[in-house]
Amino acid sequence: MEKFETLKAIAAPLPQVNVDTDMIIPARFLKTIKRTGLGKSAFYAMRYDDAGNERPEFILNKEPYRGAKILITGANFGCGSSREHAPWSLADFGVRCIIGAGFADIFHSNCFKNGILCITLPQEQVDKLAALAGSGNTAGGEFEVDLENETIVAPDGSVLSFGVDAKRRDNLLNGLDDIGLTLQQKDKIAAFEEKQNREQPWLSA
Repeated sequence: MEKFETLKAIAAPLPQVNVDTDMIIPARFLKTIKRTGLGKSAFYAMRYDDAGNERPEFILNKEPYRGAKILITGANFGCGSSREHAPWSLADFGVRCIIGAGFADIFHSNCFKNGILCITLPQEQVDKLAALAGSGNTAGGEFEVDLENETIVAPDGSVLSFGVDAKRRDNLLNGLDDIGLTLQQKDKIAAFEEKQNREQPWLSA
């Protein structure tokens, strides 16, 4: 998993509340078990009309937000079914960080396991960041998210602090997903297997 240290990128405001995982990636795109290739279908119903043409009014179809790596979302983002394809599709689209007033628990956990930093802030702070991302002289300006120092620098120079669970923060900083965490114990695993093969050879016969 790619390490997350400092991210400087454009943020796209998505103020809708209760955006569920079917809105993030519709069920008909869940046939694959690969983590790649899903970005083109992220937010499909919002991005495309029935003929498959882009909806020009949707934020991610506008410049410069097509390249947004940060989403500023409404409350309860990622609710609905627990499909891990939702963070897969966002990561494949290029999203590395989501800022909101609250997230569905399983979606929140899946994001961290797939290298996406979820930042929870009070609603008034989320509203401020969304406004800076989408209007006035700061529209399309870059935000800087520093996970090491747990700060967000907005395009107007204002700084906000946030908190993240220490274990999840450490995993992101070191690029460790569940497999990476397991591999940190490879010497102990090898020692156990050697001992088991020696004392119970019939198990590996």
